[in-house]
Amino acid sequence: MNILIFGDSITWGAYDPEQGGWATRLRNYFEEKDNDTDVYNLGISGDTTADLLNRIEVEAKSREPNLIIFAIGINDAQFIHSTNGLRVSLDEFQQNLAKLFSIAEKFTDKVVFVGLTKVDESKTTPCPWKPDKSYTNENIKRLDNAIKKFCEDNKLKFIPMESVVGNDDLIDGLHPNTKGHIKIFNQMKSEIESLL
Repeated sequence: MNILIFGDSITWGAYDPEQGGWATRLRNYFEEKDNDTDVYNLGISGDTTADLLNRIEVEAKSREPNLIIFAIGINDAQFIHSTNGLRVSLDEFQQNLAKLFSIAEKFTDKVVFVGLTKVDESKTTPCPWKPDKSYTNENIKRLDNAIKKFCEDNKLKFIPMESVVGNDDLIDGLHPNTKGHIKIFNQMKSEIESLL
């Protein structure tokens, strides 16, 4: 059983020095259970749905997935002050979800989308590390709703995250700390096990 998790820096596991993030914790969990499940963490820091479209086919083809998990969208919701708009518009985001799903469908009929985590706006408007960019919960919620609706329309599993991680679980207002990653892992573990 090959599980592929596509995502961004939160998937990749930024700021969890203990175990490298929720997706790696999921891999470790299945390895410890000694069952025949391989989890591939395919998160890349900074990725949007548009970036993911450039690499999904090659990465999926080489790993023969039985289950594909998409945990992406928070960077799409990034507000760019100099252009006065989202990094990826809502229309383009919705189109990208459909394209990602149609590619994933070629490899497996088990496709899951993970909802977006909230941010601590006092630390992300603007981002100290990128002053031209902000993350707001309003924009995140808009794209989170788009993912949820896409899953409803296509009868796909949607794993909500909006109430899983709180401000105390974020290291910089955006990325979960170790405690936050553990909470996401716990939410994911039971949901994924129910699909296997």
